[in-house]
Amino acid sequence: MRKIFKSVIGGSGFSLVELMVTVAIAAILMAIAAPSFKIFIDNQKLLTTATEFYSAVNMTRSEAIKRGAQVTLAANDGASWTSGWTVFVDTNGNARPDTGETTIFTHDATTKNMEVTGQFTDSASPYVSFTGNGRSRTNTSSQQPQAGTVSFKLGTAIRRVKVNFLGRARICNPDTDLKTCADNATGN
Repeated sequence: MRKIFKSVIGGSGFSLVELMVTVAIAAILMAIAAPSFKIFIDNQKLLTTATEFYSAVNMTRSEAIKRGAQVTLAANDGASWTSGWTVFVDTNGNARPDTGETTIFTHDATTKNMEVTGQFTDSASPYVSFTGNGRSRTNTSSQQPQAGTVSFKLGTAIRRVKVNFLGRARICNPDTDLKTCADNATGN
C-alpha cells in the first residue's frame, strides 16, 4: 500500500488505513471520557460557587466586626440566591441594599441549571445579617440569631454552607457527612 505521510527522517510513514484506525480509536476514547469530564466540571463549578458563598458569609461577619455595625449578605434580587449576592452595610436593617448604603462586595448570578435553596431562622427573604459583635441576627429581632443552611445543587452533586447560632459558617458535603450536613442537621 502506498505511504501517504512521509517521515522527515527516512522514507517510511503511515498509510491512510493506519491513520483512520488511530483517529477512530481516539474518537471512541474521547466519547467514553466526555461524560466523566462533564461531571468533573460540574462538580468544580458547584464547589467553587459554594466556596465563594462561604467566603461571602465570612466577609460579612468580618466587616460587621470591623465596622461595629450591621452588615448583611442578601440575594441580589431579594428573592433567590441564584441571582447572586451582595454584602453591604445595612444601615436601615431591612436586608436589602438600598441607595445610600455602602456596598462591600457583589457576586454575579450562579451557573445556569444550579439550584440554590436556603433554610434559615427568618426565611422571609434570603439574607444573613451580622451585628458589630459578629453574631448573626434576624431582621425581626436583634436578639434572635439567623442560623440555617444554603444548599447548592448541580446535577446530582450537593454542597451546603451552614451558619450556626453563633454566626460561624462551614461548608460541607452531604455525600460524605450525612450526619451533620443534612438540611435539618444542627451539628457544626
